[in-house]
Amino acid sequence: MPPTLDPPAVRAWCRLSLQALGRAREEIDAINVYPVADGDTGTNLFLTVESAAQSVDAVFEGHAASGGTPDLTSCLRSMAHGALIGARGNSGTILAQLLRGMAEVLAEDAGDLRPALRRAAESAYQAVAHPVEGTMLTVATAAAEAASAVNGDVHEVSRAAYEAARLALAATPRQLAVLGDAGVVDAGGRGLVAVLGALADAVSGQAPMGPLDDVLRVPLPRSASQVVPYGCATGEDGTEGGDPHLVPGGPSFEVIYLLEAPDRAVPALRTRLDRLGDSLVVVGGDGLWNVHVHVDDVGAAIEAGIEAGRPYRIKVTHFGDQARALEQGRRGTTGPHGAGERGERALRAVVAVVRGDGLAGLCAQAGATVVAVRPGEPPASGDIAEAIRRAHADEVVLLPNEVELRHAVGAAAEQARAEGVRVALIPTRSAVQGIAALAVHEPTRRFDEDVVAMTSAAGATRYAELAVAEARSWTMAGVCQAGDVLGLIDGDVAVIGGNLVETGIIVLDRMLAAGGEMVTLVIGAHAPADLADRLEAHVRDSHLAVDTVVYDGGQETCPLLIGVE
Repeated sequence: MPPTLDPPAVRAWCRLSLQALGRAREEIDAINVYPVADGDTGTNLFLTVESAAQSVDAVFEGHAASGGTPDLTSCLRSMAHGALIGARGNSGTILAQLLRGMAEVLAEDAGDLRPALRRAAESAYQAVAHPVEGTMLTVATAAAEAASAVNGDVHEVSRAAYEAARLALAATPRQLAVLGDAGVVDAGGRGLVAVLGALADAVSGQAPMGPLDDVLRVPLPRSASQVVPYGCATGEDGTEGGDPHLVPGGPSFEVIYLLEAPDRAVPALRTRLDRLGDSLVVVGGDGLWNVHVHVDDVGAAIEAGIEAGRPYRIKVTHFGDQARALEQGRRGTTGPHGAGERGERALRAVVAVVRGDGLAGLCAQAGATVVAVRPGEPPASGDIAEAIRRAHADEVVLLPNEVELRHAVGAAAEQARAEGVRVALIPTRSAVQGIAALAVHEPTRRFDEDVVAMTSAAGATRYAELAVAEARSWTMAGVCQAGDVLGLIDGDVAVIGGNLVETGIIVLDRMLAAGGEMVTLVIGAHAPADLADRLEAHVRDSHLAVDTVVYDGGQETCPLLIGVE
């Protein structure tokens, strides 16, 4: 069957894009020097795609509840709508328009990506008040032109677009002086390449080019002195590229809002906002718009929206505050939150992401602010960022407790740092590592010392889990059948067994063969009542001087978590 863009492929595209942007988020943030060197482009793109992916997932879940599946048009419209309402920053807003342009065409003809990519690039150029070459707009155009030259199926077209985008990205430092001066490629273009690579992967089921090669391995800016903090023009006439407003020391505020307004009101809105500032991008249609602009007069920018329609979800960011927060994050200093601001703040807090009511209660009892993970509903970065705010502390230690959540937790950490909170993310890969880290948490220690102690405790805890195979599959331990019990050690299947007790004993023996002083057993919601007693008895009888502690975790998806310290 030839590759195609069907509803599952759209869902996979969103998920793969989110994974790719999660992996590249910090790198993209680090090379963000245009249009403002605010170090958040990777995070903004991640949050934009996260919103698109959640919207598509919601459509699938809604149809599944009624026993059906969504059609392609519903998936594409949901993707575009999710990106529109969740768009963050200049690059995120442009990406939302690129996705909308593609969705409009693909809803009519999903078999041909060429006009969709062309429409995406054209609509993005139209959305930007003063398009500048050497940005993600250039990368989008190169992808569309390369796709148009290919006579093939959607995989061949998407692969051609991806390869052309990579080459166009590598050329951006020669097109935009501020990029060349800093020695980096365009951050937004880097994110777009990741999204196009995910598209090629989604329609084919194969990685288009493998990991991004040296063309995209970009250095950090050469020096802070070459990064213009609040404007990006470097030319003799005070301009950069095609935007006459971008000047050193330019507008101090970024204003973003959603706007309900008739299409006929938008041209006048664009004109008025363009006079107020720079980096103007207005995307959307059919009565709903996302407005992004950099200005000095925040009130005037919002009033322009009120005159056009109904602005809401208004977000204002002061670049000076953001830059100071980012610098504090790099230096490891605490944000400017005193006891008198917004009530009494704690010095330090721990935010833990966990599955199961028992684990949530255990972590809360240990003093952590908990983000509960419901089955099939992984938390968004916004949920985690809100938990950080709820913790109301100057310093926060984050415990993701799952490999799959590290990107969302990383994006949440970046949001918190931009708000002036000092954040350390400890890469716990299982709840048992999080428990070990919490056990040594001491808020009276210096922040760095506490983070080192918690990280060491987590790293010294080997982890395992038991799971039940849902279908026949190849694993590192051989072929498993549906219903087999899988013993995973450090994330890899190491044992295939017939029941939970037998498999648990084998896993424990393998882990304790390398040594250990304490075993932690976290029992799932649907585990047999005697599982903990039988495993605890085995440890007591077979492994001298090894203590066992048992917790009722209540996690739905995993009958047993094991930790060995």
